[in-house]
Amino acid sequence: MRRAGRVVAEMHDRIRAAARPGVTTLELDAVGREVLERRGARSNFLDYHGYPAVICASPNEVVVHGIPDGRVLEEGDIVSIDCGAIVDGYHGDAAFTAGIGSIDAGPQRLIDVTRAALDAGIAELVAGSRLGDLGAAVQATVEAAGLSVVRDYVGHGIGTAMHEPPDVPNVGRRGRGERVSAGDVFAVEPMVSAGGDDTRVLADGWTVVTLDGSWAAHWEHTVAVTDHGPEILTLP
Repeated sequence: MRRAGRVVAEMHDRIRAAARPGVTTLELDAVGREVLERRGARSNFLDYHGYPAVICASPNEVVVHGIPDGRVLEEGDIVSIDCGAIVDGYHGDAAFTAGIGSIDAGPQRLIDVTRAALDAGIAELVAGSRLGDLGAAVQATVEAAGLSVVRDYVGHGIGTAMHEPPDVPNVGRRGRGERVSAGDVFAVEPMVSAGGDDTRVLADGWTVVTLDGSWAAHWEHTVAVTDHGPEILTLP
């Protein structure tokens, strides 16, 4: 899983460098494909329930699962990139949100708070804790900033499949939920809206947008629980 995670981290680095005004989301998908091919890894997104790409590219009001296409990214946009890789049957999965060119302070704060919520959740992944501790930490970080946790979509276990039990909600109460043990691996992925938390799915059956049109951010890492605390597997 560390090897798969490093491939995902390289996909992120290359796509982040390519994400600039004038680039299409389909061109970003091609960057991800090149990394997978060069590293001899497989995509766990491509053909997943018919999904047609190796990344999800979700601009502005798109929360998750945006399908790469001919949309041109413009100065001031933000875009969330979610992607994964399989190496020798083991999966990695991670996401980030980045600004395109110069962005306003509001979108930058949305990105920063979502990343801080991810970090707060990961810090709770120690043996003996409960998943409610993670959800509570994410929720507290987001709501203290006056933003909204998207509740319809959650993190998940991950290993020899991309999505394994249990669900990992981004809200919760401390001391509640499944107990965490060393050896567990989770995909932790807060999704945060600048407005309300309600969402809807577009006619393509994949693209999830905020109901009120507010912008959203998404950060994710694959994280192993070890005897020495959490280890992020999707870092370079």
